[in-house]
Amino acid sequence: MRLLGFNPELTGRFVAEPSTPPDDGGEQQTMPERTSYQPGTLCWVDLNAPDPDAATTFYTGLFGWQAHLDGEVVAGHVTLTLDGDLSRPVAALMPMIAGAPPGTPPFWTTYVGVTDVDATARAAQDAGGRIFMGPMDTGDLGRFAILTDPYGAAIGLWQAAKFLGAGVAGEPGTYCWSELATRDPEGAKAFYGKVFGWGSDTHEGGTHTEWRNAGGPAIGWMTRMTDQWPAEMPSRWSVHFAVADCDATAAHAVELGGTVTVAPADVPAGRRAVLADPGGGRFAVIRQSP
Repeated sequence: MRLLGFNPELTGRFVAEPSTPPDDGGEQQTMPERTSYQPGTLCWVDLNAPDPDAATTFYTGLFGWQAHLDGEVVAGHVTLTLDGDLSRPVAALMPMIAGAPPGTPPFWTTYVGVTDVDATARAAQDAGGRIFMGPMDTGDLGRFAILTDPYGAAIGLWQAAKFLGAGVAGEPGTYCWSELATRDPEGAKAFYGKVFGWGSDTHEGGTHTEWRNAGGPAIGWMTRMTDQWPAEMPSRWSVHFAVADCDATAAHAVELGGTVTVAPADVPAGRRAVLADPGGGRFAVIRQSP
């Protein structure tokens, strides 16, 4: 990760026009804008991609996003919006992180808002995590770090200055939550509880857990990796984007050159599919339950 956020003076826009996303036939609703994030809340996602242009074409086509190329800060950094308003970004993408092994597929990173990146990074280390990058400043936008939990799942920290995080979230076409897949849910509960103060609520059967921030509403999920998961697959955080029609979005992803890795299916929170972009970067889409 080399830059987080957006340049409010940006004028350049990716030249490819996004294709039309599936028409769900529903009514237009006002998107909920975010003006603040409680510490410990998932606040932002970005994509590192070896071919940012191809990734931009795919994601703008899939979600109807508009892409704004910022060549003045970091070459190839793209801010993604749902309606062209740069004060309300939904995500970002950028060239693959320096030093990544050849052939590394695109990957999404989830960021947790914190009041003090350095203190949180130290707490993560004390709890058995490792610091992968940072802490470091991103100009006057804020300060970030990337860490891995004791089981290898990577997650970012974001201390906001001028840049808050996602300006719109939770509506179709925007980020809605992230989910941790791990083989040690109890160990993960202990780690994230120490680092972020998260609580949890495990559903009957023990395979799914809701993360809760300081006793508030659910902010994310955790899934226990059973023997049905490939043995070589490490613990990981995955990002979810809300959509109006999960099945139509999955079909549209295939039309755009992506793949469906887990077919649309009903889950406790709605109807979900796991997809991969043409470069192999995985993400999920979900039509959330009312």
